[in-house]
Amino acid sequence: MYTTSDFKRGLVIQLDGAPCILVDVTFQSPTARGSNTMVKTKYRNLITAQVLEKTFRSGDKVDEADFERHKGQFLYTDGDKGVFMDLETYEQFELESDGFEPIAPFLLEGTEVQLGLFQGRMVNVDLPMTVELTVTDTAPVLKNATATAQTKEAILETGHKLQVPPYLNSGEKIKVDTRDGKFISRA
Repeated sequence: MYTTSDFKRGLVIQLDGAPCILVDVTFQSPTARGSNTMVKTKYRNLITAQVLEKTFRSGDKVDEADFERHKGQFLYTDGDKGVFMDLETYEQFELESDGFEPIAPFLLEGTEVQLGLFQGRMVNVDLPMTVELTVTDTAPVLKNATATAQTKEAILETGHKLQVPPYLNSGEKIKVDTRDGKFISRA
């Protein structure tokens, strides 16, 4: 059991029989005497991917989810699903299209990830913060390109499109932020 004093971002709790990860936690102290501190949370249901809000009173207790994180690896794409392997047990899991589609542009075969397992079933995949991908197609290098905010579109080996600086060529490896899908630097 967790109490509201244990709440922090990234904690996985069980609400309504489903594992939920806390996305945001704020504590509000009322000014009236005798009032309890309120704990406002924003959480994501790991099964339905819904983002919801809930307010707790200070001292409320919630159940701990039967949730484990394991080292995993992306194996391959099977139609619109992704297949992952648990590197501890070598068990394979499939991630359906609604959960796989947002992370697919950052995955190459062999990419190491964190698998979230709830009661032996994979419900979540955490990507590394950055990935290195190769630019497969972009406009030619612009001569005399300055350090101003000019960008051009590039297509990566996974099919992901993003804006990159004008000095990049096709075939170069770059680092991409997996949280927002933006260019960070050359690799």
